[in-house]
Amino acid sequence: MNQLPIMAKQAAEIAHNTQELSDKLKDLVIDTSWQTNTSTIDPLVFAITIFVLASFVGYYVVWKVTPALHTPLMSITNAISGIIVLSSMIAASSSAFGFSGLLGYFATLLASINIFGGFIVTKRMLEMFKKK
Repeated sequence: MNQLPIMAKQAAEIAHNTQELSDKLKDLVIDTSWQTNTSTIDPLVFAITIFVLASFVGYYVVWKVTPALHTPLMSITNAISGIIVLSSMIAASSSAFGFSGLLGYFATLLASINIFGGFIVTKRMLEMFKKK
């Protein structure tokens, strides 16, 4: 019986310490989440970096291809342009037709011209190999 008040006092101390640790953990989580949110890269810088890297990779890939393989390469770029048309149509159909919608419209137009031009060139190249 003598130990009940001592155990109650110890339980109260443990509860108090647990509450303090919980508060410290909450503050730590809040501070950490604030730091991770403020240390992100600007989306525009991120997009420009990806564009520049993709441009370099595309340039070096195309210039390493032998001239005899340029027509099949053009067929592959037609498929890629199809993906660009789809994504540009999504950008153009946004609810707020602003600058991104205008860019999406022009991207759709230019990618469509690229696709049809690629099909015309591919057709001409295939006609060169037909027997006359």
